[in-house]
Amino acid sequence: MTVVVEETQTTGIQQSSRNALAPWPSRVGAFALDVFPGVAVIATMALVSRTVPSGAVWWWICISVIGVVVLVMLVNRLLLPTITGWSLGRALLGVAVVRRDGEATGPWTLLLRELAHLLDTASVVGWLWPLWDSRRRTFADLLLRTEVRRLEPEKSPPGIRRWSMIAVSAAAGLCLAGVATSYGVVYSQERGAEQTIAQIKTQGPKIVAQMLTYDPKSLDADFARARSLATDKYRGQLTVQQDVVKNKNPVINEYWVTNNSVESASPDRATMLMFMQGRRGADPQVRYISATVRVTFAKDDDDHWRVDDLTVLTKPRPSGNGK
Repeated sequence: MTVVVEETQTTGIQQSSRNALAPWPSRVGAFALDVFPGVAVIATMALVSRTVPSGAVWWWICISVIGVVVLVMLVNRLLLPTITGWSLGRALLGVAVVRRDGEATGPWTLLLRELAHLLDTASVVGWLWPLWDSRRRTFADLLLRTEVRRLEPEKSPPGIRRWSMIAVSAAAGLCLAGVATSYGVVYSQERGAEQTIAQIKTQGPKIVAQMLTYDPKSLDADFARARSLATDKYRGQLTVQQDVVKNKNPVINEYWVTNNSVESASPDRATMLMFMQGRRGADPQVRYISATVRVTFAKDDDDHWRVDDLTVLTKPRPSGNGK
């Protein structure tokens, strides 16, 4: 009789341990370990992608990291539990998601459960519902007929603490790498923009003045020099303008920049607003003129600044009283 009682008590203890519901703190800890590191990496990389040039190498790296992390999170939360019975966070905290009858859940049930957690998040109360529910269920558990129970000690995977530390450390490393990348790119862009402003303020007015200045006596050489100061994009448009001048009766045309302002600057592009004065013709028919232009500069492969676009905002007109 004693032996029968002991066997009955042992069986009852095993049954109770196997069906024990997971406490709320364990559920929160498991969810935090499964979700928060990945969300932190995704949020960091999303912010970094907004600080680096769109379509550049670093932008694609950020997008790739986001894609890989999302895939890892889905595997951990949906696929791994159907194969091993646990996700990383649930294994560390000793809990598992099962059906009400104790059977394992499939990946589609787990996916629908994750989507149903949006209801828990929207209401907030859904996450707290296990504190007073008799079966410690969230709204997602109620909808999908699932429960979170304690994981049997013998089913806990070996080395789970080490793998958890690796996962958290990897996520922290990616976040730090993203922050460092963002700082490095932004700092290099700011430093490059500062260098551009300094160079364009010195070189820009001279380039534009040389491009717009010509003398009928050296017209071909002056026009060739002007074309050498333009990018491939703007050179065709400039050539058309020069042909128009050649077909007319060209006179001396000389410009100089009296005032300028840099509107935008990056390491390889800049836009400058220029107020120009000049003279057209020769004595005694010389005419002094003024004009306002917006010039876009681009840096070529030889690290030289070239005119990429020139827009006349105020057409040349007589300066002062027109004499």
